[in-house]
Amino acid sequence: MMKFLLEKEFKQMFRNAFLPRLILLFPCMVMILMPWAANMEVTNIQLHVVDRDHSTLSRRLVDKVTASTYFRTTGVSDTYHQGLEAIEEGTADIVLEIPNDFEKTWVNGESVQVLVASNAVNGTKGGLGGSYLASIVNDFSAELLKESSVVNGTGHAVQVPQIILSQQNLYNPYLNYKWYMVPALMVMLLTLLCGFLPALNVVSEKEVGTIEQINVTPVSKLTFILAKLLPYWVVGFVVLTICFVLAWLLYGIWPVGNFALIYLFALLFILVMSGFGLVISNHSATMQQAMFVMWFFMLVLILMSGLFTPIRSMPEWAQTLTYLNPLMYFMQVMRTIYLKGSGLWDVLPQLLVLIVFAIGFNFWAVKSYRKN
Repeated sequence: MMKFLLEKEFKQMFRNAFLPRLILLFPCMVMILMPWAANMEVTNIQLHVVDRDHSTLSRRLVDKVTASTYFRTTGVSDTYHQGLEAIEEGTADIVLEIPNDFEKTWVNGESVQVLVASNAVNGTKGGLGGSYLASIVNDFSAELLKESSVVNGTGHAVQVPQIILSQQNLYNPYLNYKWYMVPALMVMLLTLLCGFLPALNVVSEKEVGTIEQINVTPVSKLTFILAKLLPYWVVGFVVLTICFVLAWLLYGIWPVGNFALIYLFALLFILVMSGFGLVISNHSATMQQAMFVMWFFMLVLILMSGLFTPIRSMPEWAQTLTYLNPLMYFMQVMRTIYLKGSGLWDVLPQLLVLIVFAIGFNFWAVKSYRKN
């Protein structure tokens, strides 16, 4: 009986000319466009320089800032008021003010204060831009300290002692944001396809009327639900494989960990999302109702999964709610296996949680299916 039900599901899937194209083209479009669009790196920050000193030292500082790829100088003026006007007009994001007697004060061995004023309407852009600029100014200060020297009592030059900072970026040495986003986008694709398609499956048969023909057959509820789930395992594996190939061809990203472990978690996650979609489908009377309910849950689950913003940056009540989000666990697994090469023992807690979600949602799907 299962054989004939699966044959029916695949025929029904391929009879719709739109679904095969969606399964193939949707992952391609997301993997090609989203890593460039969903990028939290802040570049091309508009900088307005207020140079009130016009000295050699101030010119060196301005040249060092403008040499950075993060900033684009849009104006230079003599007064801070002009810099504020540039921010109000939208032609500047950050103002760097170099005070009067900047070089003279430094040569006299006194501390110099440089002002960095950021437009914080966009808090992320203003905060990161200010941090970038402060880091460049600190590097410039370190360069000047290294160049300067003090003369001791014997007349010999003594180099000012320096604290040398050695920085190492683990797992993502070049701070490429695509390495962080691509594995998460794979999770989002599986969520959308393996969540929406099952949610629309049963309810579409209700609208067409074919569900009544199945209800009068001796097919058990468990067999019926399994027949609905298995095709989406195949769809999920096809989509995931396409994503692996595109990530390698387009961005040179290849998982450090084991492929078999990724597919194991994908199997569980597809089971979770398909079961969840079938639950919504069983409780919906029309396709429109199923789509709106599924979209509501998808939006909340994706935004609270850590896809775009760190979970630890959320309020405590929101962090507590993320424990009920299966996307969060699979998102963590994909990133740790892809970037860190974690093994089964490292991701065992996420495995157990996804098993619980899979059992719970599919048990609910079987119980909520009304076979009259």
